[in-house]
Amino acid sequence: MHVRFLSIPAVLFVAAISALGQQPLIQQQGGVDPNLFVNLPIQKVGPGDLLSIVVYDSPELSRTARISQQGTIRLPMLKEQIKVEGLLPDDIQTLITEALERDKILVDPFVTVNVSEYRSRPISVMGSVRAPIVFQASGHDHLLDALARGGGILDPAGPEIVVTRPNGEGQPPSVQRIGVKALINGGDPTLNLALFGGEEIRVPVAEQIVVTGNVMSPGSFPIIDPSTATVNSFIAQAHGLAQYWAHTAYIYRLDEQGNRHEIPVDLWGIQKRKSPDIQLQAKDILFVPDSQGLRWTQELVTALTSFGTSAAAGAVIYSARP
Repeated sequence: MHVRFLSIPAVLFVAAISALGQQPLIQQQGGVDPNLFVNLPIQKVGPGDLLSIVVYDSPELSRTARISQQGTIRLPMLKEQIKVEGLLPDDIQTLITEALERDKILVDPFVTVNVSEYRSRPISVMGSVRAPIVFQASGHDHLLDALARGGGILDPAGPEIVVTRPNGEGQPPSVQRIGVKALINGGDPTLNLALFGGEEIRVPVAEQIVVTGNVMSPGSFPIIDPSTATVNSFIAQAHGLAQYWAHTAYIYRLDEQGNRHEIPVDLWGIQKRKSPDIQLQAKDILFVPDSQGLRWTQELVTALTSFGTSAAAGAVIYSARP
């Protein structure tokens, strides 16, 4: 009988191959946790996040652990919970290693920690979007990404997007207003804000101005760009002035106390470019009255025409007599 011996390098090679073929198991309710090998970006963790903890050669200590609302995790055989909120996975690995050594559970343990699921970094998109949504930050999200997740901006939306960010416990949130046109045009890439979780993105519905009275299509019209919200532009949205419009229009505006004020507008001068166009504000009512004098004149001409040439001439002569 011949016994063959492997050389030391060959033995090491076989051992290495065997080690590579082994994967640590995370015991969770008697099975392998499918979240173990999820590759998520490295970020600071918080309550609700799910951690995958592997202690090599100690499957009884390897597991998934969800961070409590107090920001802690508990591992078997450790005397105390471990505070992990606000830490990176590498920092948590160090804490777990130190706890296992301190409680004399293992000597020189080798621990790895990965994040299997984030729940502590919600980003909400609401308001005038097609599909309001709340999702978890991935570490690579930007404002345009979030709006795309919400199905895009609906028409009519306001001219600005409001982004609210947390500033830490006890601190008021910061608020940024981003112009929709500037963001979409992409001329300034800094407007496409990086999102890290905790942001609330609100797309307000456009404010309205009512145009009524002697215009072709009275109605309520959105303010798309406040800088162009003028009397002329909103009359144009109402498809222009109708016949017999009065030379003076009126803006009805509420003040902060809810009192209504009447503001006369030199509509004739604006139309003839002899007076400056007037800026309108959200919730204004622009009223264009009927010019009764012009209407009566036109009605008189129409009536005279219907009587025939002779009757019309006689009526004109009669009206011209002193």
